[in-house]
Amino acid sequence: MLKFDKVEVSSLIVLFIGVILLIATFYSAFMFLAGDIAILTSADLAELFGNALAPLIVAIIHVLYLGVMGWIGSIMTIRAVQLLKKEKETASQPQPKPNTAPTSPQAQTKPESKKQESIEKTTVQPQPQEPSRENPPSPPENATKAAAT
Repeated sequence: MLKFDKVEVSSLIVLFIGVILLIATFYSAFMFLAGDIAILTSADLAELFGNALAPLIVAIIHVLYLGVMGWIGSIMTIRAVQLLKKEKETASQPQPKPNTAPTSPQAQTKPESKKQESIEKTTVQPQPQEPSRENPPSPPENATKAAAT
């Protein structure tokens, strides 16, 4: 028998709801486009705008409904896929085993030697630097006075 985690079941449910919303959106859009579109004609411009305004508002509401429904369906589907990927990655990674204390005396001395090595590396004496050739040191003032006299 298959065994599912709670996260996996909930992400599958969200995935199916998102896919169903997307299918319903595309079906509704198809039916909207397949519907009868009539072009109104009239001699009076005011009457034409009055008669065309109601179907235009209905069409705008329908398009907004389709857009929001498709947006929500796609977000739900994306989130469900992300949850499933994350669940698969955590399931495929082996669980770390707890550290057990070493029983041999050699294994106990190794961590101490590593600590000593790291201490030695951090306390390394800095090497003396060569004087820079860009700015030679200036001679002492007494030496320049003596050379001038």
